[in-house]
Amino acid sequence: MLPAGEVPGSAPKPRDVPLPWQSPKSAKEDRDAPMRLAAILKSQAYLQADEDVAFLRSDEMRGARLQLDFMKAEQGLVDHEVKHTIVVFGSTRLPEPTAARARAEQGRIHLDADPQDPALQQQSKIAERVLKRSLYYTIAQEFGDAIGRMTEVRDGGRIALMTGGGPGIMEAANRGAFHAGAKSIGLNITLPFEQYPNPYLTPGLCFRFHYFALRKMHFLNRARALVAFPGGYGTMDEVFETLTLVQTRKIEPLPIILVGHEFWARAIDFPFLVEEGVIDPEDADLFCFAETSDQILKIIADWYAQAGQPLIEKPENL
Repeated sequence: MLPAGEVPGSAPKPRDVPLPWQSPKSAKEDRDAPMRLAAILKSQAYLQADEDVAFLRSDEMRGARLQLDFMKAEQGLVDHEVKHTIVVFGSTRLPEPTAARARAEQGRIHLDADPQDPALQQQSKIAERVLKRSLYYTIAQEFGDAIGRMTEVRDGGRIALMTGGGPGIMEAANRGAFHAGAKSIGLNITLPFEQYPNPYLTPGLCFRFHYFALRKMHFLNRARALVAFPGGYGTMDEVFETLTLVQTRKIEPLPIILVGHEFWARAIDFPFLVEEGVIDPEDADLFCFAETSDQILKIIADWYAQAGQPLIEKPENL
């Protein structure tokens, strides 16, 4: 014991005298003690909570998992100083033109071998349509490159391009930003079958989510524009989610650009929705169409100019 008034030094890491619980009860004291202790240590209950995967995946812990799903990506984006994003959606099934051309040619070869086969006819027809639509891969890549070369993106990194991180149109946009030397973000989702992110994402900025809802929140939480290329259910889901949030003013309005008027006008009959009275005429003005990368960029710039807002500043959204 130190004399009164003397300041103790810091406690050394190793103790001179071990604490009682640092040694298990000896078999000499209780023959069955080691066996019982081993059973305790092996039990699921003894696992520390954050190491107990079964517990973390239980129904009761869904609230904690929701929070973790949001916070991991949030912390990653903060660490990389990503303040704003321009989000690109589009089909995973629209490959780059060279790949689409090869598939179309393969379809023709198979059809030539059996011209009357209905399945081959359909496959060849779809391959030809995909080849036609593969121009959007090029446009998405050009757009990603243009965004990546913006000073605020390339140098400051305050705006980054974000996609779902998959193949097709998302790959194209990420590819353009990546080759421009800018940050390229992907938000993947865990699915019942194996998948891989596209290779044009910045390491540390590809996040994998369990919940679609939290992934959607991150798509819009920093979004300064939404650019949707032709796509299927997933693309439609994200477009209508955003339109609904803007329509109801749950989030601040932002540019919503549908690329490819021919595709979108046939895929969704917006005038019909207005005529049927299920949306108001003003709801059909929440988005616009574009055909080229330059048009998309101009629309975004003009939208913010008309709103009197700078592109890199954003009011609270979600």
